[in-house]
Amino acid sequence: MQIIFVQVKCDLGRSYQVAQALVDVEGVSEVYSISGPYDLLAKCYISDGEDAGHFVNLRLQTLDGIRDTQTIIAFNAFS
Repeated sequence: MQIIFVQVKCDLGRSYQVAQALVDVEGVSEVYSISGPYDLLAKCYISDGEDAGHFVNLRLQTLDGIRDTQTIIAFNAFS
């Protein structure tokens, strides 16, 4: 299982609607509102064989209200 974090920039006034739409996408486990140049941070789990680029392009960037994304690929989790 791969973990990616996707920062999402939303159309003005659409952050809450976009957050709810992201939560409904299979593979998205958590969505946070954040400060800075992006509005939301989505934690996503994708299968080892799945292409992270296709996941972001086809399942996230196509959602209404998303203006821009930046993807961060996680290598290791430290507890």
